[in-house]
Amino acid sequence: MRTAGLIDLQVNGFAGIDFNAGAITPAEIDHALEAMLATGVTLCLPTIITAHADELDQRFKALDAAIKASRLGPAMCPGYHLEGPFLNPSAGYAGCHPAAAMTAADPGLVDRLETGLARPILMVTLAPEVEGVQRLVSGLVRAGRVVALGHSAADFDAVAAAADAGATLSTHLGNGMPQQLHKLVNPIFAQLAEDRLWASFIADGIHLHPRALRSLLRAKGHDRSILVTDAVSAAASRPGSYPFAGMTVELREDGSVRQPGAANLAGSALCLDQAVRNLVSWGFATPREAIAMASDHPLAVLQPALRARGMTPDRGTVDWSDDLAVTGIDLGRIQRRFGHAADLDMQATT
Repeated sequence: MRTAGLIDLQVNGFAGIDFNAGAITPAEIDHALEAMLATGVTLCLPTIITAHADELDQRFKALDAAIKASRLGPAMCPGYHLEGPFLNPSAGYAGCHPAAAMTAADPGLVDRLETGLARPILMVTLAPEVEGVQRLVSGLVRAGRVVALGHSAADFDAVAAAADAGATLSTHLGNGMPQQLHKLVNPIFAQLAEDRLWASFIADGIHLHPRALRSLLRAKGHDRSILVTDAVSAAASRPGSYPFAGMTVELREDGSVRQPGAANLAGSALCLDQAVRNLVSWGFATPREAIAMASDHPLAVLQPALRARGMTPDRGTVDWSDDLAVTGIDLGRIQRRFGHAADLDMQATT
């Protein structure tokens, strides 16, 4: 089977490389992106999470310079995803993001961070209940950015107001929330009830119990659902300790990524092709439906931001085996052929 390439809207790092490091080289970018190609990903939004403004500026500048000078970055990274810092700092909602760096809305911050970058900040995840954020949403949309809701305690009215202002996505719905919530009046139901929002899900069986994910997919509908990884540097790596945005995280034997000594998750080690296989093996989607959630649907969310900048990135193509292993990639002059899913040896020409 041949399909369009997969698109990951939320990836913080991969294959031992932390996109949030603040000091990253073109060779490290190519290492991470080569590993992502082997999982069927041809386009991605490297994601920078919550930090103080000066740290965000340093991290974006370092990441952008490395991508610009890399072999694969210009073809695979059309822009960036900023997750924060306008998020809810309360316990449970903040997740592993540093709550002390979360702030009220700063209307000019995203523009300032983008100044001088070779590629734009295409997506911003925020919490609409944070002071000033409702007004910020419309400004970001007018500037040609996708606005997503996440790490948020927003109620039904706040979610609807954000959608009125142009928000179009829920970031990793079901995660970035406390363990204890009102049984029905909560941010999950508020976002599921808003038909104008797409929803992204981390389908690793860890962030969401598979049967809970089945219910979420039924409520949102396959045609409004998106697969993301929220991968950190531990993805495509062995169990052990890895860097993430100034923290150390542990990839455990069960596949979860957590801060040492903490119970909360800190991103994932999920690969996007595995998310596709998971949905199919769990019986939640056909191969075509699952691949669409990781390819056509994320592109549909990005299209307004891409059109605003006259961008038409090449999606490339992915060849799949009968058991949904990635066997080949074609992305312009970039070609890769793979053996079995476990065999990542590459015969490459660029």
